[in-house]
Amino acid sequence: MIIFLFLAILISFYIFFIIFREKKDLKNKKNISFNKNSFNKWMNLTKKERYNLTKKDSATYLNKRKVLLDQIRKEYKIISKGGKK
Repeated sequence: MIIFLFLAILISFYIFFIIFREKKDLKNKKNISFNKNSFNKWMNLTKKERYNLTKKDSATYLNKRKVLLDQIRKEYKIISKGGKK
C-alpha cells in the first residue's frame, strides 16, 4: 500500500513538472518575424533578447544549410553512379 502511494506521488510530481516546463517554454517562445513592418517590435526588445534571437536564427539557418548540402551531396552521388553504368 505504501509503495502504491509513493508511486502515485511520484507520478503526480512528474506530471506537474512536465506541465510547468511547457508553460515556461511557451513564455520564452516569441514568434516574431522581423521585416520593415515589424522594426518597432525589434527595437522594443532588450539588447539581450535581440542577441538571443539573432543567435537562434543563425543557428537554424546553419542547420537548414547543412541539411540542404547533405541532400545535394546524396543526389550528386546517385546521379554520378547512374552515369557510370
